[in-house]
Amino acid sequence: MSRYVGPRVRVLRALGVNLPGLTAKTLDKRPTPPGQHGARRRRTISNYGKRLKEKQKLRAHYGVTERQLRQVAAQAARSRGNAMATLVQLLERRLDSVVFRAGLARTIPAARQLVSHGHVQVNGKRLSYPSARVRIGDVITIGGAKGENAVRKQQELGAILTPPTWLEVDSAALSAKVASLPDIDSVPFPVELPLVVEFYS
Repeated sequence: MSRYVGPRVRVLRALGVNLPGLTAKTLDKRPTPPGQHGARRRRTISNYGKRLKEKQKLRAHYGVTERQLRQVAAQAARSRGNAMATLVQLLERRLDSVVFRAGLARTIPAARQLVSHGHVQVNGKRLSYPSARVRIGDVITIGGAKGENAVRKQQELGAILTPPTWLEVDSAALSAKVASLPDIDSVPFPVELPLVVEFYS
């Protein structure tokens, strides 16, 4: 199994940050690192460890494998513009991430399930692979009664994040339109992107 299926709050505690894409839960009750001595341990982190930790934040939030993130980082490095901005764009434009940011799912794993089960349509055509990248002007909708019921149940629990400015969301119609490309500040949690770029350089 290439994806992590264990306790999600443990990941938050290990990385020391809330990751809304991974889970709706937060660190408020248990902010200390995991483990028997987590509350008392004071460990000095090396430069490599700092870069690894920032990279792991992106992996856990977006639910991508190491191979996928490495490919995205390589593509961002080859781009002519800002590598950090391109990295954010490539991750935020994933279909499962867009479904999550539009408020159609509470977490990215829940959004990935909607996509893989065939409930998500892009420009009227069903797409069943979460890694598909949307473009400006694409319209994401939910098709079928089962998909609508699944989304309504997610919405009843309440959204974790407000939709970003680069998405035009119609909650009543269960649709979202990509109005523009996400910028470098679109990541919904604190992360040092230069360290991520350095990790893969």
